[in-house]
Formats: sequence, structure tokens, C-alpha cells
Amino acid sequence: MSKKNNYSYIGIAFIILVFGIIFVPRIVDRVKEGDISRQESRSDYAEEESNKRKAADLVFIQGPNGNKKVPEFSFTNQDGKTITNNDYLGKVYVIEFFFTTCPTICPRMNQNLVKIQDEFKAFENFGVASFTINPENDTPEVLKQYATNYGITNPNWHLMTGDRDAIYDLANKGFYIYAAENKDVEGGFEHSGNFALVDKNGFIRSRKDASGNPLIYYEGITSEEEQVNDEGQKEQISLLKEDIRKLLNE
Repeated sequence: MSKKNNYSYIGIAFIILVFGIIFVPRIVDRVKEGDISRQESRSDYAEEESNKRKAADLVFIQGPNGNKKVPEFSFTNQDGKTITNNDYLGKVYVIEFFFTTCPTICPRMNQNLVKIQDEFKAFENFGVASFTINPENDTPEVLKQYATNYGITNPNWHLMTGDRDAIYDLANKGFYIYAAENKDVEGGFEHSGNFALVDKNGFIRSRKDASGNPLIYYEGITSEEEQVNDEGQKEQISLLKEDIRKLLNE
């Protein structure tokens, strides 16, 4: 090999060496900075996701022993399956008491609940618990047909029947939602038109009213379209929807 070629290789090697000394550390620094930026970006994303799932600004309803929880129950749903309060753990759900032959408020309540069902159809952890106060008539077969008639499709919406005394105890003592048999009223039964809202851990929750007191229940008869009821009270279905969403993100 000629001396000229040797000098050429030496020159190339020298250039590579200089390049490595000057530029490689800068490249390494840029990569490190990029990694830090990506880590910070991932950290910011994780923090953002965490903030989305912060505790909702809904109060716990107080009972004699502290935060009021859904009492234990066990009834049969429209598919003939036994459903207990444990089947709802991990889910946000709405509770109502009704009966299928109700000629007054029940149809309106369940029409509102179907609209809520449809709004939250993408959430697998949303449900409804409907307890009939006329279990002698409302068999699983009757409840199944009722569900079909109203367009109830959510697999976590259980229409339940069972022991009459257990249902009335659950309504009047467990939730303080009035239910009674009364032959003097239309339909033979009377009950509250309120809904109760339950969080993923089985606690009854609600927002505060304008005076700072727990709302406790949501009026379930008046629709969003009606806006106000006959007594001038503003509808609360929109409030219920807002609070369901808060608990789903909790």
C-alpha cells in the first residue's frame, strides 16, 4: 500500500475520532433529554388519568351507624336468577320501588330510567335495582314481559320479586323509601317516586341542596323534557345523570 493511501486512512480515522469527541456526547445528551421528556409526558398522563378518577363531591348519607350502606337483600330477578346486594358491588346503580300494574307514577319513573340506561349504555358497571311491591302478582315471568315492554336491556338492571315482608322492610326500613299496600288508592298500592343512588362500594350517596343539606333522594317522576312538576319543583333526572357520571369516574 502506498504512503499516500496510509495518509488517507489516517486522515479519515482522525476525522472520525474528532466527530466522536465533539458530537457523540451531544447526541447522548439529546437522547437523555428526550427520555426525560417522554418520562415526564408519561407522568403527566398518569396524573391526568388519576385526577379523572378522584373522589366525587357527593356526600354519604348518614345512618345510625355512620355512612349508610345498602342493606343485605336476596331476591329473584326477571330471568329467575337470585340477585343479592353483592351482585352490585363494583357498580354504580339506581334503586326504585314499583309494581307492574301501577297506573300512575311507575310508568313515568321507568321511562326516565330507560333514558338513563340508554345514556350510560357504554358503561358495564352501571345498573338499576327495581323492587316490586306487589310480589304476589309480579312473578319473574311478569317482570320479564314488563322489561321487554319498556325496552330494558341493561344486563345489570334487575327487576326483583320475592318475600313481601322482606321487600317492604327493605323499602321502609332499609332505604326509608315509602311503600305500602292501600286498597283505597288507585292500583291498590302507594309508594314514593324517589330514586336512591348507590356507589361502587354499596354506599348511598347524593349531592347537597341549595341549603347545603344532603339531597338524599332524586325525584324520579318528572322528566327532563317536562322541566318542572305540577308543584313547580324542577326535574332532578338531569342531576341524577350528572351524579351517576361522577360516581362512575370515582
